[in-house]
Amino acid sequence: MVYIPSLVAALALTTSTVEAWNAPGYGGFHLVWQDAFLGNSGDSPYGPNWNFITGNPGVNGELETYSASNHNLQISGGQTVQLVPWRDGSVSGGWTSARMESKYVMTPTQGGVTRLEALIRFGGNDPNNKQGLWPAFWLLGDSIRHGTPWPHCGELDVLETIDGRLTGYGTAHCGVYPGGVCNEGTGIGGNIGIPDQNWHTWRIEIDRRPTDWHSETVNWFMDGQLFQSISGARINDPDAWYNLAESPKFFILNMAVGGQWPGYPNGNTQDGYGSMMEVAYVAHYST
Repeated sequence: MVYIPSLVAALALTTSTVEAWNAPGYGGFHLVWQDAFLGNSGDSPYGPNWNFITGNPGVNGELETYSASNHNLQISGGQTVQLVPWRDGSVSGGWTSARMESKYVMTPTQGGVTRLEALIRFGGNDPNNKQGLWPAFWLLGDSIRHGTPWPHCGELDVLETIDGRLTGYGTAHCGVYPGGVCNEGTGIGGNIGIPDQNWHTWRIEIDRRPTDWHSETVNWFMDGQLFQSISGARINDPDAWYNLAESPKFFILNMAVGGQWPGYPNGNTQDGYGSMMEVAYVAHYST
């Protein structure tokens, strides 16, 4: 039987509480789309909103086998979704986990600001016991679904962490591999310290108000604090910038295990709810 933490138990693990689980309102922005993960404990996320990825993606040297089982991917019953990694000797790589990709596709607003964000926390296991875990909230160019290769399709990583470190990474990937204007396969990145494993808001804003694409920007925030910014002038390639900042994109939430960047789990790596990524909402706003 799957153990489902109640909302009360979940909140007891935090040092602060969240008053509303719906995406908040912001002055000057209107909410275009959101998923606030309603449902009963153990339910799958709302199917019309998401594709549930299964199997091993065969990238980055990752170990996990993605599963749509509620053992790995479930609504908490407290208006959150939980992506939970588990050791499992019956699958190749020895781990199961979860990845969900939105069917919803958004296009950054020409002449305005597009805000894309999620409220995220991590399970309460000691960060020292999270070696090899790699949770992420990111966006990928929809053209990859229609034959455009990576990284030409454009990728914006709103949040990644590795190995339980209290550091959030935000990265842009574009152009060609290897090298190119986005320095692939590293990308163009910045980072910020995370105060704790509790709830924090992770956001990208794509500012397309300038009439010249060179002056457009992509900006990364944690709890409203700017920690990374890239301009069209820095990329200085109109095709790469279009795919990065102007073209349609979809949301991805995933909990990877292993890979060239984080390395691999060791004997101290703990699985389960204490090592999960939990998300209260994903939202798209525009001015």
